[in-house]
Amino acid sequence: MMLIFRIFGTYQTAEDRDTILFRYVKGVKLAFVNYTYGTNGIAVPSGKDFCVNLIDKELMKKDIDAAKSQGADLVVACMHWGTEYQTSANDEQKSLADFLFQNGVDVILGNHPHVLEPMEKRTVTLEDGTTKEGFVIYALGNFICDQNADNTRNSIILNLKITKHVDGKVSIDGADYIPIYMLKDNSSKSRKMKLLDIEKSIDAYDTSVLNGVSPSFSKSLYDNLRLQLDRIKSIVGPAF
Repeated sequence: MMLIFRIFGTYQTAEDRDTILFRYVKGVKLAFVNYTYGTNGIAVPSGKDFCVNLIDKELMKKDIDAAKSQGADLVVACMHWGTEYQTSANDEQKSLADFLFQNGVDVILGNHPHVLEPMEKRTVTLEDGTTKEGFVIYALGNFICDQNADNTRNSIILNLKITKHVDGKVSIDGADYIPIYMLKDNSSKSRKMKLLDIEKSIDAYDTSVLNGVSPSFSKSLYDNLRLQLDRIKSIVGPAF
């Protein structure tokens, strides 16, 4: 099977920018929109505002409305926002999340801080008095990195359970995650990075000790993985 990927959030033409990214997953039509607080000091080329989606409420509402008018069952907003190395959402993130939910976004996937931030499911009351569900994780952390600050080597693989009902409505019925840790192999010249499934690694170590077998990694790494697992669960919150 050939997988076709498409970049979104940056564009070569205005036509590309105005084309909403859709993906079908088991009969659910997902629309993806993407915005960033800035470009790390790199100036947007003159006359080419279309090349990157900066956070702009008018633009975001235009894109969300376009996604809805084109039949999206669920709108996912990918947000590059927040404060670096801070494990909680700031006021601007919370305010923007409110705006996105009120204007039709269902799921918000955040990043930029290089560390994890909390996830939550909300019941959102719209202007007409009706309610809808919304899910946000304010930051997913690094996936692959070589940073050493606290929490920068922790991340998760997020799983969302989405249900499309016979009446066409879509609900967010569950969110769980696989805690992962980025291990740097300092023993090799290549200094390769390896993603560890934290819970599986801990279980494997415990099983080895229980069976009187020498574990495949050190006790210090084991202790660190347990520490990082506690941190991840404390920051992200419980699955549901």
